[in-house]
Amino acid sequence: MGNQNFSAPARAQSRTAGNKHPNRGHHSGGLIHDNIRHTTRFTVIGNHLVQHPDLSLLAIGLGCHIQSLPKGARVDIKSLAARFPEGATRIAAALRELETHGYLRRERERTPGGRIVTRTISCNQPAARRHADKPSCPDRPAARAAAAPGRRTPARPRKPLPAVPQPACTAPSLLQAATDLLADLRRHDSRLFLSARDTAHLAPGVAAWLERDVSTAAVRRALTADLPPEGLHRPAALLAHRLAEQLPLPPPFREPAAPPPVRHPLQTCDACDRAFRAPEPGRCRDCRRDAQEAA
Repeated sequence: MGNQNFSAPARAQSRTAGNKHPNRGHHSGGLIHDNIRHTTRFTVIGNHLVQHPDLSLLAIGLGCHIQSLPKGARVDIKSLAARFPEGATRIAAALRELETHGYLRRERERTPGGRIVTRTISCNQPAARRHADKPSCPDRPAARAAAAPGRRTPARPRKPLPAVPQPACTAPSLLQAATDLLADLRRHDSRLFLSARDTAHLAPGVAAWLERDVSTAAVRRALTADLPPEGLHRPAALLAHRLAEQLPLPPPFREPAAPPPVRHPLQTCDACDRAFRAPEPGRCRDCRRDAQEAA
């Protein structure tokens, strides 16, 4: 009971410190490189990634693979899981490691069609990027005044909304119908909650659609169909883009229909009691002709 096992380690160590790594220092044995310089089909990858002290082996290998891919290659979890034997769970964890240490970042962009997509960006030197993004020291008086505690930074001006089509007729009833349609969009998608200023900007564009014999249901369908699944940063900008880009052609010209013929009421002839149509009582056509011949 009193004997101690001095061969057992005092505690388990999770990772080897960088300055105590077994590959650091000079040893009589170990790895020997038999290298031939690459001239084609090679990728330059920094040791800060391949020898990263905190990344897992799977994350390091996945990071090297991603940096070797051409621009536009798919690096989502589903595509990577189809390429490698590791499952989606392990690949997702490795991607999170790379994102945590700055080797990957995801940004959302709006396509010309109005959809929001997520772009994955690979950074081969995240430390250099962090240094470039770091703000410089506020040496100038204006910078020191901006950094002074208690001083409120002025808000950036809001980017104006895209222009919308304008109707040829600005009848109040037409603009009111357009405003009601915009106010009703949030019942179909809660993300399309518009302010009064945004509604006033978009209403002429909707009126231009209604003016072209487009039904309210068709306008609503054009504004709410195929919305991006991600959150809408500024729904009014998306609606303004759709109103301008998808504006339908005006209806074909139609000549006005001829007015219907006038149908006079029935009258009774004062001479022969025959019924005839005329605007006022009097004689029928035959009696008027006989009277003219007699005269």
